[in-house]
Amino acid sequence: MTERLENYVAGQWIAGSGPGALLTDPITGEALASVSSDGLDLDAAFRFARDTGGAHLRSQSYAVRASMLAEIAKVLQANREAYYAIAMANSGTTRNDSSVDIDGGIYTLSWYAKHGAALGETFAGRDGADTPLSKDQSFRVRHLWTPTRGVALFINAFNFPSWGLWEKAAPALLSGVPVIVKPATATAWLAHRMVADVVQAGVLPEGALSIVCGSAAGLLDRIGAFDVVSFTGSADTAATLRSHAAFVSRGARLNVEADSLNSAILCGDGAPGTEAFDLFVKELVREMTVKSGQKCTAIRRAFVPQAWLAQVLDAACERLAKISVGNPRNESVRMGALVSRAQRASVEAGIAALSREARLVFDGASTPLVDADAAASACVAPHLFVVEDPDRARLMHDIEVFGPVATVAPYRVAAQGLPEAHAVELARRGEGSLVASVYANDEARVAPVALELADTHGRVHCVTPAVRESHTGHGNVMPMSLHGGPGRAGGGGELGGLRALEFYHRRAAVQASSLAIEAMTGVAEPRL
Repeated sequence: MTERLENYVAGQWIAGSGPGALLTDPITGEALASVSSDGLDLDAAFRFARDTGGAHLRSQSYAVRASMLAEIAKVLQANREAYYAIAMANSGTTRNDSSVDIDGGIYTLSWYAKHGAALGETFAGRDGADTPLSKDQSFRVRHLWTPTRGVALFINAFNFPSWGLWEKAAPALLSGVPVIVKPATATAWLAHRMVADVVQAGVLPEGALSIVCGSAAGLLDRIGAFDVVSFTGSADTAATLRSHAAFVSRGARLNVEADSLNSAILCGDGAPGTEAFDLFVKELVREMTVKSGQKCTAIRRAFVPQAWLAQVLDAACERLAKISVGNPRNESVRMGALVSRAQRASVEAGIAALSREARLVFDGASTPLVDADAAASACVAPHLFVVEDPDRARLMHDIEVFGPVATVAPYRVAAQGLPEAHAVELARRGEGSLVASVYANDEARVAPVALELADTHGRVHCVTPAVRESHTGHGNVMPMSLHGGPGRAGGGGELGGLRALEFYHRRAAVQASSLAIEAMTGVAEPRL
């Protein structure tokens, strides 16, 4: 019998009732554990988090809460090897790919711990300068940030069980807001183990961190006006969430990160043989294969000057041919599995759909898997498509295949105006994305392209030879940079340094005498 992963709510570990859902090894299909949230007293769970966890957290300063984040990072760091083993077994990832998730989460916690320590007692104290409301300046207004007296519910995706938890939890806990996380069922084991280690270490006050494994049924029904919800997943599920009474009637906050057809653009000066060309091809292949393409920020569409289409395809295919796919326990394997057979079926359906308007130029399925049974595993080899006429194409701009799949298309380099204007137009057909990357040899070349992309992308990543060794990568999300995007990408925003704390705070305008405002905030405002 497999282990039942318990839920941690209201300060207790509680096993859900019923048969539950199985977590499996995506290479062998072996059952690893089961989860269930059936039978939980969710009212008690939310009440305990708000009343007990919230009160404990708010009683501490930002600096003290930052020190809690530092302690969490130490606990996780001490257990890294166990997390790597869980990721390999439950997510089918290689050690390098597991690091993106595990070490990325620890780094994000450490970053917020360091920068949160400088906040002291208040979150920047105020939003902007005081403004006099009377001629003698004795009566004025100050806009203040205060933590919301609710709970932060995280409904997370399957691809980043570690980072997806901690990149949200770090600013929430730093803000003084208790957290309830509902990890995706398929890969819940890693998030569960991390929460268990933190709970056992006694780093956080009771009620500050809870985890519900299994179904999300009933969670949104408990969301009140001052709670916040952060969702990562499909646009279809996000649309269902947005219609819930918690947001429509009760006015709770909702942050969404959804589908994203991210782009990479090779500028008109990136001819074959130049550094920009090589950097572009290298990043395209890397983004296709890291975590088997299961990243919300992965490159899905690559746009190149028409004259160099053939050379880009040849160079990319040459690199892809060197990617070994299979069991991550074999050290020769460069790319592991998708997280489940269900996800494999979804990716295969997406490949079939793209094939209706795109030509397959690289099919890694022709190469045997390493130490893995194609009939039993969730492995899918890289697939690279080309669309010769992206203006008439529809599917490449509409279907996100969440796996090792990308499409390359040519664009017309303009003789006047912005040379890459056609590529920008094609990127915008994604209707809002998390990230676009731009590759050029000339530093001045990327600036106008980036500015043109900025209104439809949450992040624009510019790569030139000057940063070939230092750039952080198209798909890597850093805590200092905004993570989110408009339109199809969900319209939300996470991270961005201390900006992330705003989601967990309420802004109020306090109108009073100068002395009263100074007394309540401890921050004086000079007379104008």
